[in-house]
Amino acid sequence: MTAIRAATVADAPAIGEVHVASWQAAYRGLLPDAFLAGLSVEPRAASWARRIGDPAIPGQVLVVEDAGGIAGFAAYGPGQDEGQLYALYLLPDRWGRGLGRLLHDQVVLDLAAAGHRRAVLWVLATNERAKAFYGRQGWVDDAATQTETIDDGRVTLEEMRFRRSLP
Repeated sequence: MTAIRAATVADAPAIGEVHVASWQAAYRGLLPDAFLAGLSVEPRAASWARRIGDPAIPGQVLVVEDAGGIAGFAAYGPGQDEGQLYALYLLPDRWGRGLGRLLHDQVVLDLAAAGHRRAVLWVLATNERAKAFYGRQGWVDDAATQTETIDDGRVTLEEMRFRRSLP
């Protein structure tokens, strides 16, 4: 049975595992191997625990569970002038089963219920799998780009912005 629910602080270790495993699989060949190999669940879990546990941090986190436990998560909330999908990740062995679409659809409904008419997300410019997924869900590349650095400036992320209307 598949269920989507609000994340709790107790879910942070599983969310950290999903986050790391997903990055290591999805970004293989797109980000440096050494960076991906060095990702650790514990710091990600601690970060998610802080985010979920602090009501002053805007936005929500959902998890999707299946028979194997937490299979993925999504984080979303207000953007600058519209809603924003901050993150949507699944365990790699759960890709292609419709769980990402279920999470995505709940995020879209929640953002619309919060009064947003449009939403944005940022995706790694070289991540063709993610761009195709979001395109199938009605997101359109709006030609905006940004560059971020992570890992103390050693890794550069070239990102594209996608936008869509909400129901």
